[in-house]
Amino acid sequence: MTTLLEVTDITAGACCTPLVREPLSATEAEQLATTMKALADPARLRLLSIVAASENSEACVCDLIEPVGLSQPTVSHHLKILTAAGFLERSKRGTWAYFKLVPGALDRVSQLLVAS
Repeated sequence: MTTLLEVTDITAGACCTPLVREPLSATEAEQLATTMKALADPARLRLLSIVAASENSEACVCDLIEPVGLSQPTVSHHLKILTAAGFLERSKRGTWAYFKLVPGALDRVSQLLVAS
């Protein structure tokens, strides 16, 4: 015995909220993912926080090693990633490297995710 089922139109009255702003493009999503990967490490977040909390948002690499408890080469590696991602600027003074927070770098990340 065959039972016939009633067909219901599930598209009628469907919730289709229109976009109120442009979503991320594929290129923007790639750039944001790279940026967020740079932040997705506890040591890098600590380093960024220490630099941001330092006078003039600038710190010498020599002052960043002890607070995070990592070796100098490891700290330098993390600083290189943060610099490549656009969060820090590097300058050389004598034998030491200084890292400065790029103005607005953290704001760019939040603005891409927050609705206007």
